[in-house]
Amino acid sequence: MHPLRDKYAIAGTGKSPLGQVGLNSMALLEIAIQNALDEAGLTVKDVDGLVVRGADDIYAHHQVMAERLGIDVNFSTSLDNGGASQIMAIILAVMAIDAGMATTVVCGYGRDSWTRTHRNERARMGGNLVPDSQRPREHGPEFGHFGAVSHHAFGATRHMFEFGTTREDFAHISVAFREHALRNPEAQMKKPLTIDEYLSARMIVAPFGLYDCSLNSDGAGAVVVTSLERARDLRRRPVLIKGFATHNNTRGFIADDHMLVTGARKAGERAYAMAGLGPQDVDTAQIYDCFTYMVMAQLEDYGFCKKGEGGAFVRSGALRLDGALPTNTSGGQLSEAHVEGMLQIVEGARQLQGIYGPDRQVKDAEIALVSGHGGNQVCHSSLILGRA
Repeated sequence: MHPLRDKYAIAGTGKSPLGQVGLNSMALLEIAIQNALDEAGLTVKDVDGLVVRGADDIYAHHQVMAERLGIDVNFSTSLDNGGASQIMAIILAVMAIDAGMATTVVCGYGRDSWTRTHRNERARMGGNLVPDSQRPREHGPEFGHFGAVSHHAFGATRHMFEFGTTREDFAHISVAFREHALRNPEAQMKKPLTIDEYLSARMIVAPFGLYDCSLNSDGAGAVVVTSLERARDLRRRPVLIKGFATHNNTRGFIADDHMLVTGARKAGERAYAMAGLGPQDVDTAQIYDCFTYMVMAQLEDYGFCKKGEGGAFVRSGALRLDGALPTNTSGGQLSEAHVEGMLQIVEGARQLQGIYGPDRQVKDAEIALVSGHGGNQVCHSSLILGRA
């Protein structure tokens, strides 16, 4: 048995308002952190660790957030692995507590993407959240290669070529997650979505249409990590941290088979081993869904189906609430809000706490798998949570 398995827990979760909110990322994250502490029955005075991520252009983000919260802490840092950062924050929290560097660590992420991209028409048309100083200077925009959509579209096209995957397959992912969002009163998207509506939507970058792409959202999420022993004495039912791992295809998205096989394969293998579990034990998955294709690739890489069989798997209805693997049960980044995977962690924990009614609750959920993906499509983190 791995020495860290079931030794630490998520003791509280929190969100900010989501969607078209109009607050900056720091204000949103402050709200989410306070809500997570309230849920755990704690205050900022109980916090001695802080691991956060925010807008890329905020220097020493953890210091800015600690100042806003009014706390000094024993351990703090900011992360820069894109959507893989949020699970990595939990990993660092566990490691810090286990090393005696902290006892109660808050992990969180906030973004104000909707507000940033709607400040003026130029910002809306550009839709790019990466600061100008960090954008490619050549071999990209002048050839029509703009941002994350076109980059991920290469992988989707490759999967379609290799395995016969179709846009209708991707549609089943988007439609399932929209069905889940309609059950979630906090979700940004409130309108039903059909397969026909998906297929008739405007194209963004082939093969991706509008509903293949995650949302521009204002929003934040946070969790409180502490020892299981301490978490049992707090207000909310704790959620076990059973396994975790990271793997980064740092040679790049276009190297070898990285478009088809993400870091989820190796990260998942190690996370399963730490937890003493396998894909057959997972009751719900909260998958990083920046684009529909990335959901399919990760479902294959985590062993829920074989490589190349993701299309058949999603067509079977497996991702729906009553399916074989209820996935992104809050709506995910495609329909709840895009908060770089932080809300997937919150949703996984809440499903295991059993706090929802029958219209949203995964029946008898004991194990949740959460993924995080980002950093120019190469960084990946995996988290396995269990019901205490």
